[in-house]
Amino acid sequence: MATTFRIDYTRLLDLWRAIETAGGRDKYISAQLKEKGYLIERKPTDSMSKAELDRYKKTLKEEAAERRKLAKEAWQAYKAAHLVHLGEGVFWNDDLDHDKWDLPDAEERQAENELPKLDKPKQLAEALKVSMAELRVLAYHRDAATKLNYYRFTIPKRDGSKRAIWAPHRRLKAAQRWILREVVERLPVHGAAHGFMHGRSIASNAAAHTNASTVLKVDLKDFFPTVTLTRVKGVFRKAGYREQIATLLALLCTEAPRQVSEVDGKIYYLALGPRCLPQGAPTSPGLTNTLCMRLDRRLQGAAHKLGWRYTRYADDLTFSLPVGHKGKPLLGKLLGCISAIAVGEGFVVHPDKTKVSRSGGRQRVTGLVVNGQGAPRVPRELKREVRAALHNLSKGKPLRDGETLSRLAGMVAFITMTDRKLGQKLRAELDKLGA
Repeated sequence: MATTFRIDYTRLLDLWRAIETAGGRDKYISAQLKEKGYLIERKPTDSMSKAELDRYKKTLKEEAAERRKLAKEAWQAYKAAHLVHLGEGVFWNDDLDHDKWDLPDAEERQAENELPKLDKPKQLAEALKVSMAELRVLAYHRDAATKLNYYRFTIPKRDGSKRAIWAPHRRLKAAQRWILREVVERLPVHGAAHGFMHGRSIASNAAAHTNASTVLKVDLKDFFPTVTLTRVKGVFRKAGYREQIATLLALLCTEAPRQVSEVDGKIYYLALGPRCLPQGAPTSPGLTNTLCMRLDRRLQGAAHKLGWRYTRYADDLTFSLPVGHKGKPLLGKLLGCISAIAVGEGFVVHPDKTKVSRSGGRQRVTGLVVNGQGAPRVPRELKREVRAALHNLSKGKPLRDGETLSRLAGMVAFITMTDRKLGQKLRAELDKLGA
């Protein structure tokens, strides 16, 4: 089936090249009709006999039938070489060259960011190693879809509820990984961002807040869903891509939140809102990092002015006031600034997830304890939990309810991040038990 499709697709592309060489569809069709002997010279019919008129009408019908056949083939060839349409509510024009909202120096901006040169949809398809028809399928939007390029699963949240993850299928994931590697990871990011970046981690994020008299943690509500198709498209346009490429890249990196419904025994995935960054796509965290550059700059500026430190790990904002800071903490003023800046940048602070920790109690940042001047460290109870689980396994006892070997391995990796020696010891014990 795939081989047949490839052969047919190649034939259609060859046909479209022939149409372009001929000067367009109309000229190609006329030339083919003439070559095949179907093109009939128009004559007056007043002086024709009935037999001559019948023959003349017959040849005209044959020409019309052949013209329709050639026009259908030409349209199929056009669709093989163009995107034509990308779904409900998506503006698309195959003939668009420049748009009034494009950057005046778009190509220069591309070069400055060291991005791949992508001026036409065909170049993007070739870079992703897909056909134009496959690119259309990957980017196409439907409000009510029977098939998606994503599959859904859930993971537990800290409060016991479930978080829905929409992960891309293989072909789309490969396209997104290319976009992440070749485009997104080359875009500028603020120094306060620590999530999902090479050389930065939850440990580097926490390290910025050690020896603090006060730690303030703030969460942005509905972080990924807030970053809609329009905002993602703006990132790619600002990076130096014009209307067509920016639209395609944004469509490839977004999907609408969906409700799964069954109608007459058929499953439908119904869009609940505009396309946005899916939690599960490899491009989503990187896109938020570059999109939040101005947010990070404004928050860091406000924090620094009041004597606080600032970092961001995805949607978790952390502020800390160093021990020995002279002057009032001005916590209320800082909170007001955070809320106003977040709204100004298109986000909303989660009202139930703001937490203040003083030096007299435990201060945790991205899961690590930051009290005092030492390096961030894993909470002692977590280490005890891992040791107890390993001890039980060594005695042939089962793991407790909710514990799994994969979770245990993840906890060991978490410990290794800040205590390499202990982490390696625990990993050796886990390996010895065959886990």
